[in-house]
Amino acid sequence: MKSKILFAFGMLSVFTLSGCSDDFLDLTPPTDTVGEYFNTQEHVEEALVAAYNPLQWPDWGNGYYCPINLMSDIMADDIWVGGSSKTDNQFWHLMMNFEALPNQTPAGLWTDEYSGVKRANDVLSYINDSRDELSQDFIDKASAEARVLRAYYYNNLWKFWGNIPFFTDNLEAMPYTAPQLKADEVYENVITDLKDVLDKNLLPMKADESELGRVTQAMGYMLYTEMVMYQNDESRYGQALQYMRDIISSGLYDLNPDYAALWKESGEWCQESIWEINYKSENAVRSYSNPLASGGTVLPRLISPNQWVDGTAGVAGGWGFCPVRTETYERYAGNDTRRDATCFNAAANGEYNKRYQDTGFFLAKYIATPDGNAGQKADADLNFNNNLRVYRYAECLLNAAELILKTGGDQAEALRYVNLVRQRAHIATLESVSEDIIIRERQLEFVGEGKRYWDLVRTGKAPQVLVPDEYGYRTNTWSESKKYLPIPDTEMSSDPNLKQNDY
Repeated sequence: MKSKILFAFGMLSVFTLSGCSDDFLDLTPPTDTVGEYFNTQEHVEEALVAAYNPLQWPDWGNGYYCPINLMSDIMADDIWVGGSSKTDNQFWHLMMNFEALPNQTPAGLWTDEYSGVKRANDVLSYINDSRDELSQDFIDKASAEARVLRAYYYNNLWKFWGNIPFFTDNLEAMPYTAPQLKADEVYENVITDLKDVLDKNLLPMKADESELGRVTQAMGYMLYTEMVMYQNDESRYGQALQYMRDIISSGLYDLNPDYAALWKESGEWCQESIWEINYKSENAVRSYSNPLASGGTVLPRLISPNQWVDGTAGVAGGWGFCPVRTETYERYAGNDTRRDATCFNAAANGEYNKRYQDTGFFLAKYIATPDGNAGQKADADLNFNNNLRVYRYAECLLNAAELILKTGGDQAEALRYVNLVRQRAHIATLESVSEDIIIRERQLEFVGEGKRYWDLVRTGKAPQVLVPDEYGYRTNTWSESKKYLPIPDTEMSSDPNLKQNDY
């Protein structure tokens, strides 16, 4: 499948314009100004493709390892942090214990997501300035893509930091500061703009094979629903449920019968995939000297057993981060096919160097394979070919089930959606359903996918679940004051008007 996809969303050849950060704007164009360069459809398309590029950066970029799925899950109760010690990627360990500091927080993620916002804003600006040179179809679709991308980037900033600088027109003069909005204000701005673009129905429900990786109507529906559910915005539950039903009734998506197959390269962009972030190894040029270049991902190397003999049990070695908790493995029924597809039992399959917080279990979904970085041309660690699965049809079904219950709908319909997920896992179906049951099902379904922490916070379960553990790793209890990470100190020093979050 990957060989059939034009990587970097169909425009790798033009996307190589961009080196690091926003360097593509520093190129000397064939006209006098950037504005004059980005005044044709071809060149605005270049800018649009560049707005996708920051999606790839968080795993390693701007000096930090910040895979969004791991940054979320280490604060929950399914995986540990691991590594060599509690000072290895120390900010991860501090996040896990709810004691992050302004100088020990995922500052790279902040930069990555604001780079995405900036680039999306650029696209909208170029379109506005060059409307007479562009077709209306292109204007409509490119504008919709840029706005949905911007909402995605802001969603990540909003969830992690809450009270953030917000702007929809790029800052043009020093000191490049924007008003800091409260979290509720950020939400209202983003969700309103996202709803407006979704109402226009300018994007396909599912991307053509040549454009896999571009945002779609279904991806926008999932993003909208994620935000509404995290905000506990009862006024928008009905709309979110309608979006989930639209995806279900479209007939374009379905559960993949084999859960384990979802995580293989052949499972990328399968019938269950609503949206993935593309990575590839073949001819990938991502390197430690140029980590923002297009290519692969470091995620498999991060999470695989340390000093493992490559090839044993089809697994390659890694750095031993994010071991799966023993309690997570034991939470599954023995016949639940998700268990072994989620938890690789390294202790039963080979020898390796047991690092900090070792349990013997590692995240099988993205585990490194011996040929996982085949064909790369730069640094092997950074160029594995695993796409990051962001939204799956299973989540659509469970979202719909939960929203049906929240809105007083037909319990039989909600139960049917939950049982579809359970049947795929080869476990017994249920005779009744509740919101608590759905949250437990989500925990089993999405280990390592960055969903659990946000579920615990939005349902009010975090203070009861995220408590000191018996091992002495987590010694603090989550509280409302820990909902948002501290803003990086580099940002605080550059803008004296920013108000720091509690920490």
